[in-house]
Amino acid sequence: MRRGHRVARGAGILTLVLASGLGCAWWPWRDAGLAPGDPRYGVEVVDFEGITQFHERANTFYQRLSNRRVNTYATYTDRVLREHFQTEEAFADYYADLADSLAFAWFERNQALEVQVMEFLFDRPGSALVRLRLSGENGLPLRPGRTHLVREDRWVRRDGTWWVDPARL
Repeated sequence: MRRGHRVARGAGILTLVLASGLGCAWWPWRDAGLAPGDPRYGVEVVDFEGITQFHERANTFYQRLSNRRVNTYATYTDRVLREHFQTEEAFADYYADLADSLAFAWFERNQALEVQVMEFLFDRPGSALVRLRLSGENGLPLRPGRTHLVREDRWVRRDGTWWVDPARL
């Protein structure tokens, strides 16, 4: 590190914890002297409670998908997964697209062993884009190793609750 730019070890760790705990809600360039966003151009300052609620709901949903076979009746009828969608049709659309994507990417047993959220992007008021990476064993014959799939899910906030919105698949 350059002289004059040292950060106390505790402050660096605290910054890391805050950044990971808030997802993308903490913007490191805010204090870098850049102009703040202008709400007239679609940028919204989201309240802390809204970000926390989104983070908790999204984590619950994606943890539930981890290490599960998607093409099974037990997963399709999972009550917790269905609670993240406003309608049965929305869940069916999302579920069919996810199962098809995993099959097309050659996931063994149509199962993602790990679901990693790469980014939360609040791109407009009441809307968030989640980029995630699904990893699993390669199901192709004679192809040992892992396969990966990167996908984006749209979440919308309606009546104070965050929902997965498969309308843009």
